[in-house]
Amino acid sequence: QLQLVESGGGLVQPGGSLRLSCEASGFTLDYPAIGWFRQAPGKEREGVSCISGNNFASYYTPSGKGRFTISRDNAKNTVYLQMHSLKPEDTAVYYCGARVMDCSPFKYDYGYWGQGTQVTVSS
Repeated sequence: QLQLVESGGGLVQPGGSLRLSCEASGFTLDYPAIGWFRQAPGKEREGVSCISGNNFASYYTPSGKGRFTISRDNAKNTVYLQMHSLKPEDTAVYYCGARVMDCSPFKYDYGYWGQGTQVTVSS
């Protein structure tokens, strides 16, 4: 059973940086695509970024382009989301999801989810 565990969230001031981690375990197929999503209070879960098993990165949030970088370390079974120049509107619970096919920006395409990590950007 594929399991995902997110970490790295926290409280950060506007303009600050955070690196989120998503550690995957229990998969027997080739490395799955891992997507980062976020959900702010009262809003739908939205796609932020995704990286395929062969390290092709996609970015879905227009406001995150140029500020967010996704990467993966297959030796550690971990995908990272480096976030810079954080803004209050980035405040949300960040989730990672996995799917065995290529990346997708749609949450319904992901069959596995972590428990989420809270990111709060506030002064």
